[in-house]
Amino acid sequence: MKELIIKDLHVSVEGREILKGVNLSIYPNETVALLGPNGHGKSTLLAAIMGNPKYEVTSGSITLDGEDVLTMSVDERARKGIFLGMQYPSEVPGVINADFLKAAVNARREKPVKLFEFYRAIEQASKKMHISMDMAQRFLNEGFSGGEKKRNEILQMLLLKPDFAMLDEIDSGLDVDALVYVAEAIKDVQKTNTSFLVISHYEKLYKMINPTRVAVMINGKIVLEGEQDIITKIETQGYEWMKYELGISIEKDQVDMNKQSIGVCVTKEVIGK
Repeated sequence: MKELIIKDLHVSVEGREILKGVNLSIYPNETVALLGPNGHGKSTLLAAIMGNPKYEVTSGSITLDGEDVLTMSVDERARKGIFLGMQYPSEVPGVINADFLKAAVNARREKPVKLFEFYRAIEQASKKMHISMDMAQRFLNEGFSGGEKKRNEILQMLLLKPDFAMLDEIDSGLDVDALVYVAEAIKDVQKTNTSFLVISHYEKLYKMINPTRVAVMINGKIVLEGEQDIITKIETQGYEWMKYELGISIEKDQVDMNKQSIGVCVTKEVIGK
């Protein structure tokens, strides 16, 4: 079980400050829903935690059980049990999906997984995600539909058994059945004491996975934390109410939130080992 503590985190992308002092703590066994209008830093936070070099941490700290995450390489963070299910999974021609998954699993083990054990695990995970075993022998995400890429991310999570899992709009592009498969997989992993930080614009996913806490990000900061009723309020009223109740002005021009539903670094490091 891991405890992730973020203090006064500032992150810039190409010289532009996106995160402006994020404070957020995620404790063992928690599932935190991260909400906020588009373009306010949610995905940037996840990318910074995972170590995407495009995102420059200019000040602040991230610790995992007291260890300085910011001093770790991307693969070190993955070995420590941090996992990111990406919003836009990369296609990697020439890398067999099963080979990538096996390398990722072995990266977190002292001894390499036995071939029979690995294929039994991938078969079970594929059944859970309703993915054909043929996908295991295809190039990583190449030619996969959007929904197949997302389910393949969750399949990877099932195999890796992370301590801290971040999911960036993992439900976007999924049909109704696939959304159920993903939610059921998340609930299975929740039972293993994995902590989650989940971004979604859809109340339906949150209802399925039952987050323990809700955090709202506006203007690159966490401005509100609370219970699940916040999700329902945002779903029905958008974010405009925060201006009047909390005195928060949304800096960027956004579409009318009342009409909007709340609804490859690691690859290279692991394969290179």
